[in-house]
Amino acid sequence: MPTDRLRVLVVAGARPNFMKIAPILSALRSAGHEGILVHTGQHYDAAMSDTFFAELGIPHPDYHLGVGTGSHAVQTAKIMEAFEPVLLETRPDWVLVVGDVNSTMAAALVAVKLKEQTGTRICHVEAGLRASDWRMPEEVNRVVTDRLSDLLLTPSEDAAPNLAAEGIPTERVKFVGNVMIDTLFTQLETARKTDTLSRLGLTRRGYVAATLHRPSNVDDVAALENVLKALARVAETTRVVLPLHPRTRKNVEKFGLTPLLASLTVLDPLGYTEMLALTDGAQCVLTDSGGIQEETTALGVPCVTLREQTERPVTITHGTNRMAPWPLTVDGIVQTYHEAIADAATHGPKQPAGWDGRAAERVVQALVEATR
Repeated sequence: MPTDRLRVLVVAGARPNFMKIAPILSALRSAGHEGILVHTGQHYDAAMSDTFFAELGIPHPDYHLGVGTGSHAVQTAKIMEAFEPVLLETRPDWVLVVGDVNSTMAAALVAVKLKEQTGTRICHVEAGLRASDWRMPEEVNRVVTDRLSDLLLTPSEDAAPNLAAEGIPTERVKFVGNVMIDTLFTQLETARKTDTLSRLGLTRRGYVAATLHRPSNVDDVAALENVLKALARVAETTRVVLPLHPRTRKNVEKFGLTPLLASLTVLDPLGYTEMLALTDGAQCVLTDSGGIQEETTALGVPCVTLREQTERPVTITHGTNRMAPWPLTVDGIVQTYHEAIADAATHGPKQPAGWDGRAAERVVQALVEATR
């Protein structure tokens, strides 16, 4: 149904979503459309959430569902139950979901089941990413959400073939670029002006940053021990800074691996701006995070990914990312780190298409065009 002013229900549930919705909400507002923010509370720490919202200029949520933690089934059910009355009350033109967390899939499921009643369509931002690993809950969420969506907006040009292979009609797919890079470019100058590095006694390119949170790495004692031993090996020559995820900290203590942290600079989790400053200034980043693979590519910082595969292969073909050999070993991680540093000295990154800081504008334009 044609309309001049769109009503878009924007759903976020976890920390990785916040960096993606910030530029979209801003672009909707700038174009004169109504963006209604639903925070499911899937991952919710009041202080951290408030910090992210303040740093990124995200308005206070119009709805906060407060679902909290739980098993995948319990959490998904809670989100669906809490989201349904919001959708029935607001009856937007679009439900816009981002990324691949449980909130993404749960909101899409509710919207598709109520589509005949509300007329609401579903837009998935960051569609088409695939790791081809069904052991990852995120992979299930990605595939299900893409199958349900009316408009699939891809962040990189390698995503469309994945959707075509799954039988998604090409007219529902549009390349817009990476909205998370919009946020990075918007916040980069601010991050560089913080005292993050000086406060920690760090110098630019004089340290390695690391993040570690995925179950495959932190829920198994042998896997976690290998990664921490590798970080300790790197720390023999270069300082290693590790903001420690609560899940990882708990398992380090549970498995008796705390002595392996002795040579590392261990921090509590950082807010977005501080983490961006840490990533931007690093000699190299060792991580199992999907988003950091993208951020390091945009920043031109060498990255070693500590996973079996990546749903972001463009960060390897066009960026600074490389995969450590799987299964992870101490020697394999350390060797890949040295290779990444050596390669960075001779080859510069090629920025992927659409990673230009204007992806959110293209998201809004795609919504307008699809509504006509």
